[in-house]
Amino acid sequence: MNRLMQGTLLLGGLALASCAPTQTSSGMGTGMMREAQGRLSVAQPAPDVGAGTLTLSSAQFRNGGTVPQEQVGSGGCSGMNVSPALSWSGAPAGTLSYVLTTYDPDAPTGSGFWHWVVYNIPASATSFDKGAGSGTFNLPAGTLQGNNDGGTPGYTGPCPPPGPPHHYIFTLYALNKTLDLPAGASAAYVGFNLNGATLAKTSISATYGR
Repeated sequence: MNRLMQGTLLLGGLALASCAPTQTSSGMGTGMMREAQGRLSVAQPAPDVGAGTLTLSSAQFRNGGTVPQEQVGSGGCSGMNVSPALSWSGAPAGTLSYVLTTYDPDAPTGSGFWHWVVYNIPASATSFDKGAGSGTFNLPAGTLQGNNDGGTPGYTGPCPPPGPPHHYIFTLYALNKTLDLPAGASAAYVGFNLNGATLAKTSISATYGR
């Protein structure tokens, strides 16, 4: 019986080995090797791009200030979840579109939390009205919004757990192209597509805690 079981196990092992990817001398399967080579062929992230003359500001808060309650998330934080008014100027020559993101690096997720992702903002745009990214949305024609990390499109306001204040970073990117992405793209997907397309970027931030 033991010999029969050993023979069965041996045959099973040979069958599994025949289904496994071929290993290279480095221990990487040929399928994995092709995937790695494909990744290497993708353009690597460009060096950090400066702001140049590009500036960003908000009528609701000053850079380094506090997020007003109107812009705070609803629910447990009792805010109104209204996106702030934003205005910008100083785009470099060759700007064809903008991307705007709002990010909390202090969120206890291991990867932060994306509160707002807006892309394909026309180069002719210079501002967002207050509430443009919330409610029924009121963004320039052609503008698309990605899903925030709450899984919905548009702005979702700060509502951190009790403790030290979190930082909320609003970053505007001037691009030399529009992005061929569908509405609802994730922040990571949008961010990947900024590689090699960013002419300038600038940020402002505010804090909120409870």
